[in-house]
Amino acid sequence: MQAGLRHDEPLDAAPDTGHEAERRCIVTGAVQPREDLLRFVVGPDGRLTPDIAGRLPGRGIWVSPERDAIRRAVERKLFQRAARAPLEIPEALDDRIEALLLARCLDLLGLARRAGQAVTGFEKVAAELRQKRAGVLIAASDAAEDGRAKLRRLSPETPEIDCLHADELGRAFGRDRAVHAVLAPGALADKFRMESRKLAGFRRNGRERGLQ
Repeated sequence: MQAGLRHDEPLDAAPDTGHEAERRCIVTGAVQPREDLLRFVVGPDGRLTPDIAGRLPGRGIWVSPERDAIRRAVERKLFQRAARAPLEIPEALDDRIEALLLARCLDLLGLARRAGQAVTGFEKVAAELRQKRAGVLIAASDAAEDGRAKLRRLSPETPEIDCLHADELGRAFGRDRAVHAVLAPGALADKFRMESRKLAGFRRNGRERGLQ
């Protein structure tokens, strides 16, 4: 924890200490690794911009990846307080962030598929689970529970993520729908888990089984 940070000091005030540098959420005051938070920057035109990839220049404003946190930040004018300046806030900011997070998750799945690190289809997924080659099990949020339960039993220790709908999951694999998928262990799977947890914060039916 970064003791001594004031609640009204939400920008990049904590020094970088490597990959696990921490930042404070302007809504809750909780200090977390920056990878677990959403970053915003203020553009030259005074417009607040979500920095989903965490690469835009400028000092960051950090918020917990939850729909309620975004709404509270807007309603209470906490973004303006953090920037210490008037800001233009995009309309329906929470919905915009959800769309951006979804696009990022699908991009990561597409990268994994093209790299040969992701497969879909019940039998292919089951084979990867049996061979202990799965870093992440993905189940569509509208998948039948019996099929999901069968796959879980093959590898109970594999994290399961279910914040994507079948048509969204299918989009990442170039088809109309996909119900089950797995990602091989590695950097892409780790990144997908991190980004999907953020997306789940905007979709109450989504979760990662077995993890807080």
